[in-house]
Amino acid sequence: MVEIEFKETKTKPRDYQKRIFETAREKNTLVVLPTGLGKTLISIMLAVERKKKYPLGKVLMLAPTRPLVQQHFDTFKKNLPELFAESKLFTGNVHAKKRKEIFQTAEIIFSTPQCIANDLKSEIYDLKEVCLLVIDEAHRCLKNYDYTKVVDFYKKQAENQRILGLTASPGHDAGKVNEICKHLNIEEIEVRTRESEDVKDYLQEMNFNKVEVPFPNEFIEVKILLKRIFDEKVEQLRKRNLLFGPANKITLLKLQGNLAIRMHARDFAAMQGISLTAQAIKVSHALELLETQTLSGLYGYMNSLVKQAKEKKSRAVQTLVNSGEFNAVLISLKILIEKGFEHPKIEETAVLLEKQFEENKNSKVIIFAQFRETATRIFSRVSGIDGVRASTFFGQAKKGNTGISQKEQKVIIDKLNSGEINTLIATSIGEEGLDISEVNSVMFYEPIPSAIRKIQRMGRTARLNPGKITILITKDTRDVAHHYASSAREKKMYKIIENVRDGIKNNKKEKTLGDFI
Repeated sequence: MVEIEFKETKTKPRDYQKRIFETAREKNTLVVLPTGLGKTLISIMLAVERKKKYPLGKVLMLAPTRPLVQQHFDTFKKNLPELFAESKLFTGNVHAKKRKEIFQTAEIIFSTPQCIANDLKSEIYDLKEVCLLVIDEAHRCLKNYDYTKVVDFYKKQAENQRILGLTASPGHDAGKVNEICKHLNIEEIEVRTRESEDVKDYLQEMNFNKVEVPFPNEFIEVKILLKRIFDEKVEQLRKRNLLFGPANKITLLKLQGNLAIRMHARDFAAMQGISLTAQAIKVSHALELLETQTLSGLYGYMNSLVKQAKEKKSRAVQTLVNSGEFNAVLISLKILIEKGFEHPKIEETAVLLEKQFEENKNSKVIIFAQFRETATRIFSRVSGIDGVRASTFFGQAKKGNTGISQKEQKVIIDKLNSGEINTLIATSIGEEGLDISEVNSVMFYEPIPSAIRKIQRMGRTARLNPGKITILITKDTRDVAHHYASSAREKKMYKIIENVRDGIKNNKKEKTLGDFI
């Protein structure tokens, strides 16, 4: 067992971290561990072990975003022994010639996969001396993503190979889990849940709360009109033998992709079908906003389609906007908004938040919402609550002038960690990897069908102190299906991981037996 003395924090590895490390030092390992349970410390322990074994070797740690790369760099620097190794942060902002110099002299390198992949492709340097490759958020190591490009170079070039993959969840798709393991040459999977025997003693109680709100009767007319448009488009696709099976966002997007390929061959049926599919997708999105998000968001979306039609952005939008049902929806929405109606989850969120701060005025809360407009609407409603110091938290993409830079993201996170802000209203940017301190309560404005994202969201609480998870569900809407889908997929995920792990072991046994045949 490697014993490491840490400066400042004097962090001591937990039992499960030690056990996982023991596996990782001998085999390429995929570590599946909920957010907040110390995956980075395992990589630090392994980096120390590999550097001791190969003093001239390098450690390369990859993470998908620059803020996450910076976070790992800071964590290593804080926890590694003084003067243990020269650590360097790698970014695309540094000139290629300078990156080559840095790579040659650095011992532990932190980077995004894009930067390394581009350099390897340009032959600026190679990975011959890298004795440990750490892939954070390893569930992204799929298809032609830059992670896989770097790993392919590593497997061809490195002399003393060891790969460590880290993720809170690899997903519920057996094919994808197998693909991740294949890309990373995984020989062992170490998986832990909050209920694992060697983990649960380190965690606090997580209180799960499902809050159901009624779908307002006042919204039903709008839903009927939108559903009528949607069903008409779907029926036309079926009559043209373009759509088979269920009609939902996933199947329609897949159909859209297939029809786009056929259009290149001047397929007339595909040209008709792609317009119908585009209309169906837009109406499906409108239904999602009505059922699960905000009335103001739906009204804004419908008016954006009207604007696109006036600008003649596409025939599909013009056809949709010119329909009688579409205009009836617009009129109904305008009347409802003028009367002050809004989705009941907005008010329920405010009530729950107010109660949280009444029970504990020192609370820290994250509210997750799927769409920026929804998050902005929540922020507007909760900002006046006594004791609430809220901020929205979005990604960089400029959508409706709501994007924030990575520098601005860091400022907001620092304010939350220090207590200057106590309520963060975040989109998916708040789910993965960022150094957000533990919060008392995590609220889901809507259930999400993804097991990966659900696990990442839940991992923000109940580590060192008891925590609360609240999921808001609109009755008789897709919220209900999404809630049960994520739970089913989470259970399925752990079963799949077990099967993939057994498959890896069986393959290894077959290869071993083959040596004697």
